Amino acid sequence: MIPVLAVLAAAAAGGFRLAMPLLLVLILRRQDGWEQVPILGQFSPAVTLGILSAWTVWELLVTIQPWGMRLVQPLQVLFSPFVGWILGVMTAQVVGIPTGLWDMMGLMGSALALLLQLVQVGWFYRWGRFPAWVILVQDSLCGLLAVFALQAPQQGGLIALLLLWLALRMSKDWQRQFQRHRRAQAPD
Repeated sequence: MIPVLAVLAAAAAGGFRLAMPLLLVLILRRQDGWEQVPILGQFSPAVTLGILSAWTVWELLVTIQPWGMRLVQPLQVLFSPFVGWILGVMTAQVVGIPTGLWDMMGLMGSALALLLQLVQVGWFYRWGRFPAWVILVQDSLCGLLAVFALQAPQQGGLIALLLLWLALRMSKDWQRQFQRHRRAQAPD
């Protein structure tokens, strides 16, 4: 169960930012086999780490401004399932999940990353912009989850499950509010 919690923690990090969790998990990896990293292993380690570092800095700086958030969010929604899949498979490799389950862990990571990203988009358009403290919490939580995925998988997985529960609860509340609003707008 603890390896699955590690996968959930890494995937949840991919639901907040794209490059930061990939960069952190690649740095914290204990394996020497760069070729085993899904998709990213086909490229030079120096080039991949350089691109991920630049993307991380860009993502952190741009999301401070509302226009930057509007620019980054479509990319995050589009690529978060892909990043969640990579993080799920990569974490499954590191924590020793059998090879036959790697794709399932990738799909689970992909779904969780997309769900968390969609909830963030919903909150952004509901509030109009995120306060600076929310962005700081997101970035901190992203880094914390990526580190916990490999260093403390049980705690990271529990945080990811809590985030999943909050996301499902919020979506249910939004659905109720939408239905109430729709009923109020319906002609008699």
